[in-house]
Amino acid sequence: MKMLINVPETVVADALRGIAAAHPELTVDVENRVVVRRDAPVAGQVALVSGGGSGHEPLHAGFVGPGMLAAACPGEVFTSPVPDQMVRAAAAVDSGHGVLFVVKNYTGDVLNFDMAAELAEDEGVRIGKVLVDDDVAVSDSLYTAGRRGTGATLFVEKIAGAAAEAGAPLERVEAIGRQVNAVSRSFGVALGAVTTPAKGSASFDLPAGELELGIGIHGEPGRERRPMMTSGEIADLAVDAVLADLPPGGPVLALVNGMGATPLLELYGFNAEVQRVLGERGVPVARTLVGNYVTSLDMAGCSVTLCRADEELLRWWDAPVSTPALRWGR
Repeated sequence: MKMLINVPETVVADALRGIAAAHPELTVDVENRVVVRRDAPVAGQVALVSGGGSGHEPLHAGFVGPGMLAAACPGEVFTSPVPDQMVRAAAAVDSGHGVLFVVKNYTGDVLNFDMAAELAEDEGVRIGKVLVDDDVAVSDSLYTAGRRGTGATLFVEKIAGAAAEAGAPLERVEAIGRQVNAVSRSFGVALGAVTTPAKGSASFDLPAGELELGIGIHGEPGRERRPMMTSGEIADLAVDAVLADLPPGGPVLALVNGMGATPLLELYGFNAEVQRVLGERGVPVARTLVGNYVTSLDMAGCSVTLCRADEELLRWWDAPVSTPALRWGR
């Protein structure tokens, strides 16, 4: 497989150096693997810190900036960051009003963020935590106990980040983040396998005429394999899987997310089918976001995330944000 890299061993460090060069509004510590908004700590604000294995870009470093994350901790490809990174990030962004850890539900992430929370609190930093577990495809997986954390991570980071930017206290920001997770559900589909730099070849075998339903963002197995389907058929299945587990309520935020190798032409076409299915099911859509946001390196495929959004959550969603990968209202 051809990759635009030097050597697998330096792929994360090289990417961080590139982020630093492209985004002077961020402070990038390449050696210690921490990305921080340059104006941190921001007086009077709770700070959001997240992180996870690299390979899911723009998650998480691409979401660092006003209105979203204060810092991100990138691990090696598909590998959790270590507690030292998280403690260093928390210390760099804490203004005295506390730090909220946003954690995707993968075993390594959960264990390391929990350890980091204890260490940070020993140093006098108040820590809150939101665990994201929105994937309805499987209840347990290769990497998790319980449901995996996927697309809803973006909703949690954006909405809780807006509340933090507005000066809400830690307990309130944490409650908002947990509320967003509670009313969000996701389902992913793979059309092709993922290739990691270290391996240099497909991480699993997916024949040309098949797709994997309910795939995870590390290439974890899903619910089943089927012969290739049309965009409309995939939308019917994915949206129905999400709605079957989504709490009832009003309108939704919709994220139609690419897994890394799916062109926007296809994603927008798929979004048209997702909107059709939601209309047929009587689900009003308040806002829609289409693009590659929670990816899996070069995996071909997509995911659908829906979040029940009341007026307050919509207000936080619409609030200004200024990050490398998400920007509006400024």
